[in-house]
Amino acid sequence: MFYYVLKYVLLGPLLRLAFRPRIEGLEHVPDDGAAIVAGNHLSFSDHFLMPVVLRRRITFLAKQEYFTGPGLKGRLTAAFFRSAGQIPVDRSGKEAGQAAIREGLGVLAKDELLGIYPEGTRSHDGRLYKGKVGVAVMAITAGVPVVPCAMVGTFEIQPPGKVVPKLKRVTIRFGAPLDFSRFAGMEGEKAAIRAVTDEIMYEILALSGQEYVDEYAARVKEAEAAKPGAPRRFPRRKR
Repeated sequence: MFYYVLKYVLLGPLLRLAFRPRIEGLEHVPDDGAAIVAGNHLSFSDHFLMPVVLRRRITFLAKQEYFTGPGLKGRLTAAFFRSAGQIPVDRSGKEAGQAAIREGLGVLAKDELLGIYPEGTRSHDGRLYKGKVGVAVMAITAGVPVVPCAMVGTFEIQPPGKVVPKLKRVTIRFGAPLDFSRFAGMEGEKAAIRAVTDEIMYEILALSGQEYVDEYAARVKEAEAAKPGAPRRFPRRKR
């Protein structure tokens, strides 16, 4: 219930007024049934701007840190994300990927929209990075279409580290649904899930026009943070 209050009363009208999102290809998002919306991730603002323009409710897999912050601010942030329909996912440890897949499949089993950022983290420099294969495993296992989505301009309004976004127009672009039924039963085959993931990332790239980097964003961040004299902006991953 609170999700719709946020979308139509409290937050949605404010975001539409402030950022005047230009929406392209909205007709590609199915009006009913399970589907995955897979997008690039440039800004904290992405979490809010995409849901605002969709006709349906969408559930995102969000990093657990949004739900475990200390103090009053942490509790308020956690309450907000839960009310907005976000599901916390622990991204550390060997079981993190499987946990995210289980949560995502649970959403799809209810014939709902699942939102996911295949890069696994926000781009720190505005480029598009190699996708993780969890999105492919979910698409093949659940037998659902994947709608590619490109957020354009959100990096400029709120890059990582910027708390208050600039008031500037953004574009949210959806592509035609991708059908991976030809890979049915192949969710355990590495070559198949890599091929599906790369196809999804290619479609996002075509929509966004970003420069592509064939490396995982988290690894690039870690490497940059390890350079002598580099600012400690990106915490090292847990092993």
